[in-house]
Amino acid sequence: MKKNLSLAKRAGLVSSSLTLAITAKVKEMRQRGVDVIGFGAGEPDFDTPSHIKEEAKRAMDDGFTKYTPSSGIKELKEAISKKFREDNRLNYSLSQIIVSCGAKQCLYNAIQVICEEGDEVILPSPYWVSYPEQIKLSGAVPRILKTRGEDGFKINPQTLSNRITPKTKLLILNSPNNPTGAVYSKDELKAIAEIAIKNNIYIISDEIYEKTIYEAKHTSIASLNSKIKDLTIVINGVSKTYSMTGWRIGYAAGKEEIIKAMSNLQSHSTSNPTSFAQKGALAAISGPQDSVIKMRTEFKKRRDYMLKKLNQIPGISCTEPRGAFYLFPNISKLIGRSFNGKKIKNSLDLTDFLLREARVAVVPGVAFGADNYIRLSYATSMDNIIKGIERLKKAVSKLF
Repeated sequence: MKKNLSLAKRAGLVSSSLTLAITAKVKEMRQRGVDVIGFGAGEPDFDTPSHIKEEAKRAMDDGFTKYTPSSGIKELKEAISKKFREDNRLNYSLSQIIVSCGAKQCLYNAIQVICEEGDEVILPSPYWVSYPEQIKLSGAVPRILKTRGEDGFKINPQTLSNRITPKTKLLILNSPNNPTGAVYSKDELKAIAEIAIKNNIYIISDEIYEKTIYEAKHTSIASLNSKIKDLTIVINGVSKTYSMTGWRIGYAAGKEEIIKAMSNLQSHSTSNPTSFAQKGALAAISGPQDSVIKMRTEFKKRRDYMLKKLNQIPGISCTEPRGAFYLFPNISKLIGRSFNGKKIKNSLDLTDFLLREARVAVVPGVAFGADNYIRLSYATSMDNIIKGIERLKKAVSKLF
């Protein structure tokens, strides 16, 4: 008798990314000639700066197209180490740094080597869509810690303390935050660090939007003192800062034993990050930074416009994001309303309604663990923003 073959149980734990699904849907509609304004994609609409592309081309022309050390080339690690010293007041040796195929792989590697079956990971919501899936793949359990818009979508220290159990192994911290744009102050991070040290739990500090901050200042929690540094794995990369999303270069820093374990895991999964992409990342981190300032200035201009216009739409309210390039408006007053006999029951229904009636693509808040919200990216042109917000306004008016 033939035995029945089935997929591994872990495959059933993971759902597809709604953000990537919506981005793919927009591309498919545009290929069919449908005029869609996309507020879904989490990537800068600027081109990668020319000096970065030229360095990658030069590397290819020079034959730098073979395997590299699995954890990244020495020159890039040196540049990252220097960046940590100058930007974050953090000292890491090269053996404490790993370069991976994007910050997403750094996160995956870190969670895999830290967590095991039955461990608990405290995950503040709203959260980036891949965090809970990566936690579940490790065998650990995500314990959601809800934050509130009226608190700036930030962790309440007392609530955090109450959530910790003997099984708690890790806290994931994302500042600046995707999707809310929340940025933690130094004092707020100190309170979180004290709790982590007292309870001896790891922190993964995802700082991928570090260079996209407006009225606030970035502080890495690992820089506060040596005790919290030993408990923290800092995650960063070049995707958002230098508009290099497709290059897939991210990096992490932490205790040597953790980074070594991540490197061992990586050596058996993807081997090394792409050789010539590493050369491009080296040019990005160690080269001129004027493009970073230019992008941040433009993002702020777009944010200010979108924030003002969204808050003028009945049924929608939005707090000011301090970093990243997303708005996360509250749409709870639109839940329960109907159009053409179809009721809006949740953020997914509203997303479908906006795509159908306005040809505007947003991401439902349920993807981030907050069903009364939607996410709009302003990493698109000002022309698209003006047209898209006007379309959204007209569509929402149909619900009243």
